[in-house]
Amino acid sequence: MSEAPGVLFVCVKNGGKSQIAAGLMRALSDGKVRVDSAGTAPGNAVNALAAEVLRDRGIEIGSEVPTLLTDDAMRRAGLVVVLGAEANVAPVAGVRVETWHTDEPSTRGIDGRERMELVCDDIEQRVRALLETLSR
Repeated sequence: MSEAPGVLFVCVKNGGKSQIAAGLMRALSDGKVRVDSAGTAPGNAVNALAAEVLRDRGIEIGSEVPTLLTDDAMRRAGLVVVLGAEANVAPVAGVRVETWHTDEPSTRGIDGRERMELVCDDIEQRVRALLETLSR
């Protein structure tokens, strides 16, 4: 039996978008994908609004702890998905890195809960598409 594919979701603070993506992938893949997340400059906690929006969708990320991105974590995953253009991730030999230019509703004047719902919707569509690719 082959090992489950791995994915490491990365953003700057590892408190919002990368945690959302990781939480969604864990829930949607039902253990068929090894999932982790990290930040290039991790903050102190998961974004409370992100945790609330996912909790309302039946996914708990509030107890996750932001962690620093390492080359070892990238190698373990094999696939690194960078969310947004702000995080700069140096290439590591043998590791595939892709960047998702995610929707940022705040650029359209949308903030608060509505912004986070739209961010989660965008990331969920991308996670579902990635899961389908990894499941082939």
